[in-house]
Amino acid sequence: MNVSLGKLAAAAVLSLAAGACATTSGPSADVVEPVKVVYHINQGNEQATDGLRNAGNHLTADPTAKIVFVTHAAGIRFLLDGAKDKNGNSYDALVQDLMGKGVEFRLCNFTLQRGNIDPKKVIQGVKIVPSGVAEVSRLQRNEGYAYLKP
Repeated sequence: MNVSLGKLAAAAVLSLAAGACATTSGPSADVVEPVKVVYHINQGNEQATDGLRNAGNHLTADPTAKIVFVTHAAGIRFLLDGAKDKNGNSYDALVQDLMGKGVEFRLCNFTLQRGNIDPKKVIQGVKIVPSGVAEVSRLQRNEGYAYLKP
């Protein structure tokens, strides 16, 4: 019996469709991985202010989101002790509040070294990483983080 190529293709499509509609059972069927996002801050306090606001809104909409801020160059300023926004408000309280909600902050050591900034001036709880840009790319490539730049 000769079966036409079209009939074989149709059978293959139906087989794939049936597999796509199949459901799994058990505990893993209901597990949904949280969204993972890296907020890239490298342009100074205004960008940081936008990023902090965005992260707060993000967590309001999706409290399970895994958010990591990675900072370098001018973007580290808001993570230094005593840093204030353009209205004179301290960044420390905002950063600590987001940390309490699971947000992580990572700061570039190359930037600290280049600016002769004492690591003790970094807000407590902020992780110093060797390179900000390397950390952004590592999170994206190795850990599946989406990239956001406020």
